[in-house]
Amino acid sequence: MEKLNKVAEITLLFWLMKIVATTLGETLGDYLSMTLDLGYLTGIIITLVFFLIVLVNQLLAKKYLPLFYWLVIIATTTLGTEISDFMDRSLHMGYTLGSLVLFSGLVLTLFLWYKKFKSLHVYPITDTNKEFYYWIAILFSNSLGTAFGDYLSDVAGLSYLSGAMVTAGIILTVVLLHYLTKIDQVILFWIAFVFTRPFGATFGDFLTKPVSKGGLDLGTLNASMVSILLMIILIFLSHRNLTKTIR
Repeated sequence: MEKLNKVAEITLLFWLMKIVATTLGETLGDYLSMTLDLGYLTGIIITLVFFLIVLVNQLLAKKYLPLFYWLVIIATTTLGTEISDFMDRSLHMGYTLGSLVLFSGLVLTLFLWYKKFKSLHVYPITDTNKEFYYWIAILFSNSLGTAFGDYLSDVAGLSYLSGAMVTAGIILTVVLLHYLTKIDQVILFWIAFVFTRPFGATFGDFLTKPVSKGGLDLGTLNASMVSILLMIILIFLSHRNLTKTIR
């Protein structure tokens, strides 16, 4: 029996959903650890359990289902927020060292992935073992993106809006490289995937932080609810597009 693809195709809708999911991960992670005052370790435990549940569900699925897939993406962005903040604020590693540690984890994962499968192509994926590497790489990518976004605001001293502009500029550069050069598309994908995370993170901070710190002061709960609503709409559109493709 032929195995079916398990992951999302890389389209404009994919990147839009990724950005909204990363914004949700930032605001929801902050809601758990800071607004509810549960602390970073408790936040990691809660989001890790959620991540493992939705990951198992995704791995057991026979084919790509947008709801299952994007729940795992949301879980990695939320868990990534907790991991980054825990490394910086609980372990006192700082965002610079934390970013280096997470970058090393991502590079190691991609190296082991390539060594085993001789390719880092992210679509289509039909093999469960390859999909496992895929999700571990995504978790490291989203954690790294969170740490880098916080580095821009807390270490480099950029405002949240300025940080979002910097990462948006990097993403735009990757898009231009995609269309104008012959640079390996897999490399460009992972660069874009990492930097859409800090873009979403800094935009999430822009929505939630006080006006005195350059934010809109919407609060983590309100910002999370808005992002959840947007994700529901986008997942519905993704399901509809998938149904049309099958027909």
